[in-house]
Amino acid sequence: MLTKFETKSNRVKGLSFHPKRPWILASLHSGVIQLWDYRMGTLIDRFDEHDGPVRGVSFHSSQPLFVSGGDDYKIKVWNYKLRRCLYTLLGHLDYIRTVQFHQEYPWIVSASDDQTIRIWNWQSRSCISVLTGHNHYVMCASFHVKEDLVVSASLDQTVRVWDIGGLRKKSVAPGGEDPFSRHMPKEMRGDDLFGGGDAVVKYVLEGHDRGVNWAGFHPSLPLIVSGADDRQVKLWRMNDTKAWEVDTLRGHVNNVSCCMFHARQDIIVSNSEDKSIRVWDMSKRTGVQTFRREHDRFWILAAHPEVNLLAAGHDSGMIVFKLERERPAYAQHQGTLYYVKDRYLRAYDYGSNRDSPLISVRGARGGNAGAPRSMSYNPAENAVLVNFDAEGGSYELHVLPKGGGGGAEPVDSRRGVGSSAVFVARNRFATLDKGAHEIQIKNLKNEVTKRCAPPDATCDGIFYAGTGTLLCRCEDKMILYDVQQRSTMAELATPSVKYVVWSSDMSLVAMLSKHAIVIANRKLGQAVTVHETIRVKSGAWDDSGVFVYTTLNHIKYALPNGDSGIIRTLDTPVYLTKVFGGVVYCLDRDGRNRQIQIDTSEYMFKLALIQRKYDQVLAMIKSGALCGQSIIAYLQNKGFPEVALHFVKDERTRFDLAIECGNIEVALAAAQELDDKDTWHELGVQALRQGNYQIVEFAYQKTKNFERLSFLYLITGNTEKLRKMLKIAEMRSDVMGQFHNALYLGDIPERLRILEESGQYPLAYLTAKTHGMEEDASRLETILTEAGCTVPEVDGTGVLLVPPEPITLGDNWPLLTVSKGFFEGVLAGDISASDYVMEEGEDAGAGWGDDLDLDLGGDEGAKEKEEDPLAGLGLGDDDEREGDGEDDGSDAGWDMEDLELPADLGAGADDGADAGVSEVFVAPTAGVPVARRWTQKSAIPGEHAAAGDFDSAMKLLNRQLGVVNFAPLRQHFIDAALATHAAMSGVTSAPSLSFPLGRNWNSDLAPGVGCAPALVSSLPLLEDRLKLAYKTTTEGKFGEALKMFQGIIHSIAVLLVETRREVDEVRELLGIAREYASALRIEIKRKEYKDDPKRAAELAAYFTHCAMQPIHLSLSLRSAMSIFFKLKNFNTAAEFSRRLLELSPPVKVAQQAKQVLQACERENKDEVELDYDSRNPFVVCAATFTPIYRGTADVACPTCGARFVKEQEGTVCPVCNLGKVGADATGLVCSPEQRK
Repeated sequence: MLTKFETKSNRVKGLSFHPKRPWILASLHSGVIQLWDYRMGTLIDRFDEHDGPVRGVSFHSSQPLFVSGGDDYKIKVWNYKLRRCLYTLLGHLDYIRTVQFHQEYPWIVSASDDQTIRIWNWQSRSCISVLTGHNHYVMCASFHVKEDLVVSASLDQTVRVWDIGGLRKKSVAPGGEDPFSRHMPKEMRGDDLFGGGDAVVKYVLEGHDRGVNWAGFHPSLPLIVSGADDRQVKLWRMNDTKAWEVDTLRGHVNNVSCCMFHARQDIIVSNSEDKSIRVWDMSKRTGVQTFRREHDRFWILAAHPEVNLLAAGHDSGMIVFKLERERPAYAQHQGTLYYVKDRYLRAYDYGSNRDSPLISVRGARGGNAGAPRSMSYNPAENAVLVNFDAEGGSYELHVLPKGGGGGAEPVDSRRGVGSSAVFVARNRFATLDKGAHEIQIKNLKNEVTKRCAPPDATCDGIFYAGTGTLLCRCEDKMILYDVQQRSTMAELATPSVKYVVWSSDMSLVAMLSKHAIVIANRKLGQAVTVHETIRVKSGAWDDSGVFVYTTLNHIKYALPNGDSGIIRTLDTPVYLTKVFGGVVYCLDRDGRNRQIQIDTSEYMFKLALIQRKYDQVLAMIKSGALCGQSIIAYLQNKGFPEVALHFVKDERTRFDLAIECGNIEVALAAAQELDDKDTWHELGVQALRQGNYQIVEFAYQKTKNFERLSFLYLITGNTEKLRKMLKIAEMRSDVMGQFHNALYLGDIPERLRILEESGQYPLAYLTAKTHGMEEDASRLETILTEAGCTVPEVDGTGVLLVPPEPITLGDNWPLLTVSKGFFEGVLAGDISASDYVMEEGEDAGAGWGDDLDLDLGGDEGAKEKEEDPLAGLGLGDDDEREGDGEDDGSDAGWDMEDLELPADLGAGADDGADAGVSEVFVAPTAGVPVARRWTQKSAIPGEHAAAGDFDSAMKLLNRQLGVVNFAPLRQHFIDAALATHAAMSGVTSAPSLSFPLGRNWNSDLAPGVGCAPALVSSLPLLEDRLKLAYKTTTEGKFGEALKMFQGIIHSIAVLLVETRREVDEVRELLGIAREYASALRIEIKRKEYKDDPKRAAELAAYFTHCAMQPIHLSLSLRSAMSIFFKLKNFNTAAEFSRRLLELSPPVKVAQQAKQVLQACERENKDEVELDYDSRNPFVVCAATFTPIYRGTADVACPTCGARFVKEQEGTVCPVCNLGKVGADATGLVCSPEQRK
């Protein structure tokens, strides 16, 4: 059995596969219906409207519907797209056992404990026929796939076959009208409920000695299978006139609960309450396989209608499984593929598409080995090794005939015991003997020539790694092992590897595990890992060095640097054998060779970009074969925003990319199209970084940012425009703006006027007196004296504040000098692409073009007058203003929209007048910050917090632990972020430089990979804090100890550990902290009930049931013993005394406990009735501090695991102060090992 998916839940009583999607319905004994995606392993939805167990469930073959029947006597029809019940069918008078949709007609058949079978029309929502005849519970009923028959099984020990041909003729009008397009005729809506001859008994099959639990039709043959409480599975055959028993299959040792025919093989599958699933050969009528569970009884089976999948429901969930492997064993060499199909080794020629059988493969030990697992081919000797899983591992060695073909017997054929047989030399092969724990080297005569111990004690598989070397699979790593030298050459930590694929030149290797692919070089260095959420099935190397692989539903690619993407979607899984050009050669699960066309342009573009083959990149760009957001995002992340700019038409995206690569021209054009305030502000910031203050001025004008504009004129020394800004502020009645501009200009009379007009006479007096304006000072002094105000004193040391003259008074500051990007020069036509054809290994910086400068200061040769940027504000020269006549002060004078950009600002390039001179305009592209790398492929909240990305850390904690209250984690986040960065001061007045701090650095790290972030907290540190919390608890400082334990829980939320063992320790630590936090809250609460001895005694009793260290448990028992003894509850006090004595306390404590026990045994009664039953297992609700006895519905905190009564669902957990009680969560990820 190959288990594909498993769930843990209440008892599963009904199962149904979706015919097209990878979904399965499971109906539970608790009344819930679960919809699972068994491929992704996720719960899609749950439906819980039934009252009581749901025993039957069935998907419709084409509509988005399913039907369910339960112990509430109701049949419900659901629409899973709408996620609700559409309607309920009522009529049965007892439990409903099974329900099923008809393949063609709008019918549902249901079986019930009311001894009837009913057929319903789900379109008209009415019962159209009732089949009566059974005289006990009807356990199941189902339609035949093709014929008008129904089979039913009952506890009356019979199986009945019903002919519903009359019902079909009566219900479906002649002429072939689609039954789904209309309702039933009026006369069929339940008028003839118990008669009419629509459905009649055709056969009654008697032979079982006890009640029959299940019966089902064969999909194509006239056969029926049934299983009963007599522990037997019976096979029946029928014809047009009669039905009879063919054989009985014995082997189950308890009631057979379900049985069915396999859809694609001649076998019968049955399960039973004896906790086993059995597989029977139909032709030999014998059992061939048995699968057992330790503790769970099986109740139901389901088979997928199209795929080779089965599902079984048991006491604690369900499993989806296959009976045997469907992957064909294959090996390819040059232009030929060797593979096994139908017990024949076949050869397929890629060039001619010729497929021919070579030899028959007998299989290990008489052919019961099942499908072969893998194959190894030796071209030198024309020999193959075929591996089987049977008997702990076996192999067959075949030397192929030179002529080949025709299914001839091999020239030489041998077999042996050993797993993972692979050729390691021209005439040698290696096998792993797990029993003797050794690697055996054998010759082609199957004789052992050498033995050596595996490089690791956990080695359980070997793979070919070149002549004389092997890749050994160990528990958590792969080891490159030299067989001749018996030495380890290299090691690499990996998840459990299933298949190894080498490139044609043996320079790269891909190691495939269940959900990951590890790509490394010949010496297992420069390893990268590609993670997948669904199963990886196969892979092959492209000639260009790209690994193409398949999952269950995609063909994907992986580049040597770890980047991956999707090539195309698959309808059914395939197994790649070769990739050549744009064609993928593969085998399907039926062993057929297929060719699939793929588009390689995306991964070839990315590969060329990584390998710096810019001429190829340019050719792909100009061909226009690439498009899409994924390419744009990829180029942006890899530091090529100027290339992404070529693909983008959206102005917002163009603006963002232009800003990132420093292309002010494109950013300016995009900003003019977008024309919003934020865009102009961002453009101004970027232009200021480059020193292009003309565009900064224009951006500030567009946003009407007068304060920034004034400061810009100040630092550029443009006093003329500063005076204009002073007048604009006056028109806007902006007093502070006027004062600032007057201050910038050093205009004392203007400052004096502004202060006086605004009523600031003391400040005006100070200004006049300080700067020697005695006449104005005397006038202001008189005004202050008349007003009765104190005249300020002036010390006479003040000096005039005049802004310094700027050093440079040109059109622009010296622009930031950077090198021009390759793609911008070529795409703009300034540089020939042929100048950039790079040789292998050549530095990317070689041969770069001339620097260009973005000249925004006007063209000297144009002889055109430059427009005043402030002309649109309505402010010309002073003389012109005086001649304007009147100034009404209206807003029309400063409409910023009237400003026009100088004509030369928007120019994309020089007009050619001065082609010999060009200036640089592209800012250097920043690399990917190390902190961003930490978060790119990490699902660990602690790493995201360490990188400073608090938002993603909170999202991960919400998804993994259901955290909704992040306030307690604030300081933990800040500490984690500060601990991973160091600051170093730079030059004077410059900001300090921030450097990321990593951990586990070593010299073998690839350039640019970087280390994982440093940790502020560690497991040993938390263990020390735990010891301190224990000590504080012992000292009786419960409030302080509670904060310590809650702090441990908070620290675990952002903790990061390295190994799986440490993950287990973290979980154990979390459980300890939760138990202590819950216990201490109970004790603190007890002390609040000094006036209520009854409630205080209950809490003292609950305190003793918390999982604590023996010393603390002993203290809690002593306290409870004393409280109950004083309350005269002697019976319960005696129980505490006994529990205390079981802990072997100190002599003095033991003596006291014995005395209390003797006194209590004399009384042996409880005076006060309490809500406490020590004999009924319970947990204490962490919110209400009441017991939750076993079997009572409860909810839990997904963060710490504390338990609560159902009414507390949706509240914040008071134990950890983080999680939302009852929320769904996937579980904490605190180690990279958990994702492997």
